[in-house]
Amino acid sequence: MTTHHEPTPRPPHQVLDGADIARVVTRIAHEIVERAKGAEDVVLLGIHTRGVHLARRLHGRLAQITGREIPLGSLDITMYRDDLRLKPARALEHTEIPPGGIDGKLVILVDDVLFSGRTIRAALDALNDIGRPRAVQLAVLVDRGHRELPIRADYVGKNLPTSLREAVQVRLSDSDGVDAVLVGDRDSAAASRPARDEHGTQAPAPQPSEPHLPE
Repeated sequence: MTTHHEPTPRPPHQVLDGADIARVVTRIAHEIVERAKGAEDVVLLGIHTRGVHLARRLHGRLAQITGREIPLGSLDITMYRDDLRLKPARALEHTEIPPGGIDGKLVILVDDVLFSGRTIRAALDALNDIGRPRAVQLAVLVDRGHRELPIRADYVGKNLPTSLREAVQVRLSDSDGVDAVLVGDRDSAAASRPARDEHGTQAPAPQPSEPHLPE
């Protein structure tokens, strides 16, 4: 009788290192300045948690390029998620809107990984309760495909074709101690990932957290 063995999970391998991520952030900042004609009415909003870290880095690069302080804030989309009842309760993060607000502004949402698009849908719903931007754009470090909603990024650090059996791990020094993007099979990635979920929330020890699941 023939025995069928499941393929051995492929361990995570690095696709971006710290220098790569720094170059990506710089490139996206230049693209924002070019497309937004100087970024005069731009507001950056990072989606918790790693999106906030990336937004801060973009903010620094934009300040260097334009010589101005671009309004910077953060957005918690927890209560707007459509899977809220399906996942364990998570702590609410802090939504911080710059003093000038977002009405009539070009709001650029910043996140680490674009997958199904559901996180961004939740972010748009959250924005609707805060104000009325002139326009909304999206900047992401990695676009891994597999969209479930008609959402696309305006600024992409790296397009990373993946299979659904793979997990994308974004690690940033602000929350993880190192800058890197890794891809590996889901089971192997879950075992190697630091004990935080995809939005940086501390997971109960000693269980490993899930890798970046469909968003």
